[in-house]
Amino acid sequence: MPAVLCAQKGPRRNISSFTMQRWQDHFDTLGKGAIVADTKSRALHFWSGDEAIYRVYPTLVPISDALTKRGHTEIVRKKEGPGWTSTASQMERFPDWKPVAGGDPANPLGSHAMYLPWPASLIHGTHDTRKIGRLPSDSCIGLCNEKIAELFALCPVGTQVRII
Repeated sequence: MPAVLCAQKGPRRNISSFTMQRWQDHFDTLGKGAIVADTKSRALHFWSGDEAIYRVYPTLVPISDALTKRGHTEIVRKKEGPGWTSTASQMERFPDWKPVAGGDPANPLGSHAMYLPWPASLIHGTHDTRKIGRLPSDSCIGLCNEKIAELFALCPVGTQVRII
């Protein structure tokens, strides 16, 4: 029997594939708090401003590197029950998609959204937990609704974010 049992390409889809992160490798200070969204291992790391809380969440990530914004930014707005409208690139690919109201189970943003200053880039929830660990997004980082609700409560506006 060949010894090629683990010749898997790309990240594994379980918690053991998460790459550990240290906030000190990404930020000078914790400030109000810090998030590192690692698109390769598909994990979001959160540290509270006083360093008393550290959480790691599995995520969904953008479908391609071309759609992935990387770098330092911050949370500029938060919304519980966000509405959703397709982006320009989504309208080109899916002209029949219509806006979805907040609270609708069909809403791709799920129950909560935290907005970044980059166009169409958010950290948000999803009702479809099958998307976690996959690449279904155009430019967002997504968590299951239960986890985004927890993160939403922990993150004030001004929480620094780095997407790697």
